[in-house]
Amino acid sequence: MSFIVDKKNVNLLVQSIVDGNDTYIKEQLFETHPVDIGEALSRMEIDDAEYILKVLEPQVAADVLVELDPDLRDKLVSSYTSKEIAEMVIENIDSDDAADVLAELPPIKKEEVISLLGNAEQASDLVDLLNYEFDTAGGLMAKELIKVNEEWTIAKALREMRRQAENVDEVFTIYVVNNKGQLLGTLSLKKLLFSDALRSSISDLYKKTDVHFVYSSQSAEDVMDIMKKYDLVVLPVVDENHTLLGRITIDDALDVMKDEAEKDYQMASGISGQLGEADSVWTVTKARVPWLLIGLFGGICVSQVIGNYEEQLQVNPTLAFFIPLIAATGGNVGVQSSAIVVQGLANKSIDIGSIFPRMVKELKVAFINAIICSTLILAYNFIFNPSDHSLAYTVSLSLVAVILMAALFGSSIPLILNKFKIDPALATGPFITTTNDILGLVLYFVIARVMYGL
Repeated sequence: MSFIVDKKNVNLLVQSIVDGNDTYIKEQLFETHPVDIGEALSRMEIDDAEYILKVLEPQVAADVLVELDPDLRDKLVSSYTSKEIAEMVIENIDSDDAADVLAELPPIKKEEVISLLGNAEQASDLVDLLNYEFDTAGGLMAKELIKVNEEWTIAKALREMRRQAENVDEVFTIYVVNNKGQLLGTLSLKKLLFSDALRSSISDLYKKTDVHFVYSSQSAEDVMDIMKKYDLVVLPVVDENHTLLGRITIDDALDVMKDEAEKDYQMASGISGQLGEADSVWTVTKARVPWLLIGLFGGICVSQVIGNYEEQLQVNPTLAFFIPLIAATGGNVGVQSSAIVVQGLANKSIDIGSIFPRMVKELKVAFINAIICSTLILAYNFIFNPSDHSLAYTVSLSLVAVILMAALFGSSIPLILNKFKIDPALATGPFITTTNDILGLVLYFVIARVMYGL
């Protein structure tokens, strides 16, 4: 029966460590998915997690380490010697995962681990991967793949594919290259199986068109866009000379999508940087406090705006009752508009030609919303403040102005940030909310001044 990760079973594993019952640990975790084992380890003390890893088979332990949160993995790997990392971890995982583990090590230890690898080709591949930025196609790719030469016979191709397949967990695609190693196309496994191995060659069988690829220098975002657009489960990576370097599989692309979604959500929530559960209190504080300070500064600005228009409040103190309404409405509209634009930028549905129509559409939507909201608040004031028509008109007109302003501001700011290569997700956070609060109150008091003839 598969191991179920819950408090009871995790406690039983911990107790088995205390009792020295390694047999129980092996039986419980036998054929359990590395992700589930990793989840169990994340619920334990670090010493217990280290013990479990050493009880497991090296291949399984290495797969578990790959699935762990980077912070927890770093703590566990730090207890290993350079030789243990090389033999028990690096040699048992794919090159892209191995490069990620190595990248987290101190420079000296990283060099030691690479020098201790028994396979010179593997060491060379890892050094090559470490030279790429982590957020590029080269940083995401794995070196393990199956490729055949266009000039090979089917019989030779089959022999070579069997040899290469020993290092490849999932065979998604067979790539065809020339004598220079340049990507030419892909080979259908079905055609290969039904071909005449004695008479046919690879050049007679492979597909020469519609081969989607990505350059090693392209961004991780480009990789995601291509894989989503063409529904790909694997994407080959080439250099500027079109030489086949490696491949990116869908699981790596999904990890990038998940990380990007978490980063954008945190940024929209007013948290800078990528945070994990294992981060220290000081790390979390540093990520949050800048935005709190921005909000604090915005609050001071709002109080200054209210102070500068104290005269209007003295004429009619009821104006103060609607300050939260104006601020909240402007903030909500701004976040809605910016979220739509940020989403369009993320999925590439917004380009230069579509910016103006998108802005016009947002303003039309904002105008309709403004009319609805202002009509409702006008009716409210006529019912509950029937003797003060100036108040009713002030609040209603202010809502119209604030909603239009917030929509324009919320739509344009992400585009401006994107133009200057700043993550547009920033526009959906406290930044735009605070700014809309200030501008919205200024409009409110300016309209009040006009309506009361001050």
